[in-house]
Amino acid sequence: MAKNEKMPGIQLPGGRIRGKGYGKKDTRGKTFRNRNLREQWKDIVAGAGIMAILAFFFYRSVWSMPFLLPVYVLYRREAAKDKDEKHQKETSVQFKDAILAVSANQKAGYSVENSFRQSYEDMGLLYGKGSIICRELYTIISGLGNNMILEDMMYDFGRRSGVEEIMEFAQVFAAAKRNGGNLTEVIERSASVIEEKVETEKEIQVLISAKKLEQKIMNIVPFGILLYISATSKGFFDVLYHNPAGIMIMTACLAVYIASVFLSRKIVNIEV
Repeated sequence: MAKNEKMPGIQLPGGRIRGKGYGKKDTRGKTFRNRNLREQWKDIVAGAGIMAILAFFFYRSVWSMPFLLPVYVLYRREAAKDKDEKHQKETSVQFKDAILAVSANQKAGYSVENSFRQSYEDMGLLYGKGSIICRELYTIISGLGNNMILEDMMYDFGRRSGVEEIMEFAQVFAAAKRNGGNLTEVIERSASVIEEKVETEKEIQVLISAKKLEQKIMNIVPFGILLYISATSKGFFDVLYHNPAGIMIMTACLAVYIASVFLSRKIVNIEV
C-alpha cells in the first residue's frame, strides 16, 4: 500500500464502521481505569469480612468494628493499588504488542497514522475489541479522524495509564517525528525495550512466586494458632478480652500484625 493511501473503514466496538472522521468523542481528562460496581462491592464485602475477623480474634466484640474502620480504609487502598498495578502491567504487555504491530505495518508501507489504524484490527484479533489496548487505539484513531495530533494523544494515553514505558515512548516518538527521525526504528527499539522489561518481570515473578505464597500463608497462621488454642484450651485468652489492659495489649498486637503484613508485602514486591 502506498504511503499516503487511506485505510478503508474499520470495525469499531458495537459493530459500527467508520472511515474518515471516525469518532467524535474527546477523551481528554478521562479516568483511565474505572472500577465497575461489581468490583467495588467485592472489595466492600472483603473489607467488612476482614474487620469482622479482626474484631473477633483481637477483641471478641462487635462494638470494636467502628474502631477498625482505619483497617478497612487501608485494605481498600491496598486492594485498589494492587488492581491498578495489575492493570498497568497488562496495559504494558498489550502496548508492546501494539507498537510491534505498528512497526510491522510501517514496514509494509503504511504511514504512521494508518499503521495505528491497522494495528487496531491486529490487536482486536489478538486480545478482542473490548481489551484495554483496543479501547485506547479506538481513542487515538477517533482523534486522528478529528485532526488531532498523534503525539499529543500518545502522551495523553501515557499520562492516563500511568505506565512509565508508554510515557517514555510518547516522548521519544514525539521527538523523532518532530525532528524527522526514523520512526520505524524508534518504534522497533521501544518495543524491544518494553519486551525485555516485561520478560524480566515475568522471570522475577516466577522466582518469587513461592515466597509470595509463603507470605500469604504466614499472614493467616496467627489466626490459625489463636483458633487452635481457643478450641483446645477454652478460656485461655479470656484475660485479654473485655478489660482495659487486655484491650491495650491486643491493640498493640494488632498494630504489630498489620505492620508485619505491610512489611512482608513490601519485601516480595520487586519492581524492575
